[in-house]
Amino acid sequence: MMNESRTNIGIRGIKGYVAPEWFRNIPVTIKVDVYSFGVLLLEIISCRKSAKENKSEAEYGAILTDWAWDCYQERILDTFVDKDLAALDDYKKLTTFVKVVLWCVQENPSMRQP
Repeated sequence: MMNESRTNIGIRGIKGYVAPEWFRNIPVTIKVDVYSFGVLLLEIISCRKSAKENKSEAEYGAILTDWAWDCYQERILDTFVDKDLAALDDYKKLTTFVKVVLWCVQENPSMRQP
């Protein structure tokens, strides 16, 4: 039973893939894996690392998940994929992939779609 057991869990993961709930006082569930999968998929789509340590916060692309959201909202995914012709050949598929990623990397774990 949950109230009969105590387990101390420390943060596990690689910078950029760690879900926000690890840093908050909320329960950690399997949704942390959904978040990490979304970040991995985002890296594959964009051919970029999830977090760039040498970029300033003001510079675009410093945090890949935020930049993906901004590009999706502004409908400039061509900038996000750096005008990659293979990705842009099927813009509808690219948009679908980015939507899936954005569902996976929601700040609120209950909003993440497995």
